[in-house]
Amino acid sequence: MEDGDTSSSFPIGNSAQEKGLSYVPDCYVVPPSQRSNLTPETTNVPVVDLAGLHDPGERSHIIKDIGSASRGLGFFQIINHGVCQSVLDGALSSAFDFFNLPMEKKLEFMSNDVHKPVRYGTSLKDGIDKVQFWRIFLKHYAHPLKDWVELWPKSPANYRENMGKYATDVRNLALKLTAAITESLGIGPTYLNNKMEEGMQVMAINCYPACPKPELALGLPPHSDYSCFTILLQSSQGLEIMDRNDGTWRAVLKLDSALQVHVGDHLEVLSNGLYKSVVHRAALNTERTRISIASLHSLGMDEKMETAKELIDEQHPKNYKESSFRDFLNFLSANDIAEGKSFIQTLKI
Repeated sequence: MEDGDTSSSFPIGNSAQEKGLSYVPDCYVVPPSQRSNLTPETTNVPVVDLAGLHDPGERSHIIKDIGSASRGLGFFQIINHGVCQSVLDGALSSAFDFFNLPMEKKLEFMSNDVHKPVRYGTSLKDGIDKVQFWRIFLKHYAHPLKDWVELWPKSPANYRENMGKYATDVRNLALKLTAAITESLGIGPTYLNNKMEEGMQVMAINCYPACPKPELALGLPPHSDYSCFTILLQSSQGLEIMDRNDGTWRAVLKLDSALQVHVGDHLEVLSNGLYKSVVHRAALNTERTRISIASLHSLGMDEKMETAKELIDEQHPKNYKESSFRDFLNFLSANDIAEGKSFIQTLKI
């Protein structure tokens, strides 16, 4: 470690993780109580097989499994989800190729403005966070695809095609999951259909380069997603989720071809707390770069998510204020989530 390293010493384009430094600068070191265990316990994550989702005889069992997982961990893995392996591989390959581009190509998209529809950055809010995180990212809006794809990177050559195909397929999957989730809440499969059809899809393509001392730093600090839910594709293991019962961190084993589903803040609001958004973080390793592609699905920019009236009664009073995607962006712009500030806490009544 070297003395005198501050967050402002490592701006976008010149960060430790982009340069591949052989040491972890002081401003990346997280407090001992927040560090990841290099040999963490794994968690027993529910695996939901979606193969029978359209079979009336099997659907009820799948809906029950989704409800149980959402009520428990707030997290589950899905198999037989309908997104082809070639599409998954193409998205991950294009993500790796983008982050391997010369720096000037990536810096064309550099921005700290969280409201920008396409932006490249590092950590959380580059140079502003008290603690920096060993992460590089590209975020872009993805729905409607025709409105946004022309703003996406032109390089690598197949990026728009591969990532666009994945974005389209995973959004179709998200609409099916939306129906299953609201059905599992007892409010019917069409409860959010129209609003999600018109809703937001944000792709967060995260790159976590190999870290010389992964026990000292994190790729991302503990947080929950602001979305209704997030569908995650990753190249290798590194995701950790918090056990709400005892506050311990557990690694999630990566299943081949599976996608991972995170319950987000807005689903917690909709369900009046029956389903809880999962708190998670990104751990690091010394050996390889890890890519994760998070597809975050929510209502439209200014569409307010509120608790379903069917889930409110005298025994279960309303627990949350309504909020929108824009409300979250404003919160993110004004707060440092690395200090433990969470959007969902601001919504609780």
